[in-house]
Amino acid sequence: MKDKEKEKGREIMTDESRLAGLIDHGTELKGELNFKGSFRIEGYFQGKINSDAMLIIGEKGKVEADVKVGQLIINGEIRGDLQARDRIEVHNRGRVYGSLTTPRLVVEEGAYLAGVLAAGVTTTRGLSGVNSDAVVAFIGCKGAARPEAWRLGFEKGV
Repeated sequence: MKDKEKEKGREIMTDESRLAGLIDHGTELKGELNFKGSFRIEGYFQGKINSDAMLIIGEKGKVEADVKVGQLIINGEIRGDLQARDRIEVHNRGRVYGSLTTPRLVVEEGAYLAGVLAAGVTTTRGLSGVNSDAVVAFIGCKGAARPEAWRLGFEKGV
């Protein structure tokens, strides 16, 4: 998505799909992170993260934060309350501890999820917009919580 912005009296184009920032391996930051464009974390971050764009947690990244973003891609470790407007992807090396709220969830085989999940839930007896493989991966996770709504929906074959 491209937006026009004014910078010192002239128009510039920003592309939210390009990488706008990086916390590299070996870097530790604490605080509040707000950004436009994609942002990648390969180091350590603790605090709050807010953006309408994409956040990527790299394989070496470790995050302890409340996160509200457009899209979240997890290859490393993340702990906290995670909310994504569009989707959350947990890749095979991803480790998630906390709560996830998103309309779409993609989980690769080998990923680890432990926590509470709300992805496209419409009622306690039905699921909408959720990849059934993701539900199985979540429920099948060793030590993961199994919220009642998910158990009921899964057992009824929804």
